[in-house]
Amino acid sequence: MVLAEFFNVDRSTVSAAVRQVRPLLAARGFAVPDRPGLRLKTLEDVFAYAEAEEVELRLDGAETQVRRPQAGRPGRRAFVSGKRRQNTIKTTTFSDGQGRMLLSGVVRPGRMHDQTAVRSEGIAEQFRHRPGVKAEVDSGYQGLAKEFPRQVSAPPKSPKDNACDGDKYAWREARRRQSSARICVEHTNAELRQWAPLRRFTGRRETHAETHIAIACLVSDRAAKRPSRPRTNTELVLARTIAC
Repeated sequence: MVLAEFFNVDRSTVSAAVRQVRPLLAARGFAVPDRPGLRLKTLEDVFAYAEAEEVELRLDGAETQVRRPQAGRPGRRAFVSGKRRQNTIKTTTFSDGQGRMLLSGVVRPGRMHDQTAVRSEGIAEQFRHRPGVKAEVDSGYQGLAKEFPRQVSAPPKSPKDNACDGDKYAWREARRRQSSARICVEHTNAELRQWAPLRRFTGRRETHAETHIAIACLVSDRAAKRPSRPRTNTELVLARTIAC
């Protein structure tokens, strides 16, 4: 409606233009940092790129509120998120260690758990075919980390109540380090939330996936322009020698 007023045309004209441009944007693929002209379009592309360039992936799920399906419609409950108690659609975002988007999609109803999407969308299969690819994930992907312990890092499980203080401190430190390494993908999802349609989608649910991917491709174009930072070593080192 705003565009219609701005260009002094009818709303139907703007809607027709959106329907024509949206699939073109969604088909472009995702920009690759430091690789002008190269675009990633599928999970296979992302994992092949990560393996070739030794990029450690970050995975995170996101939910977008959508309109409530009509009463009596088959599969209506599938969109009710158990976490947000709203009708949502979930997506999975992949980024590199600097929060630059590599792919965002794997669209599924809000009731589906992240771990289920890993199985149904072929993410676990990609880790099996690409043993050199590593990733940082949150606690929603504990099953993936258990299946691929040398490739996927998830937050460590909390120690028992009767554990010693040393074990509790080690757990807190390990959790802090893992969260620090993974937080950049949440910043990537926050970039998507800057677009109103991905905060609350009011259109037809059938067009959500294409709209999400079209916007995500635009976000990746901007993110890919951010320069790569040199890798830093975060390992603990001995600051000074202690005399025995």
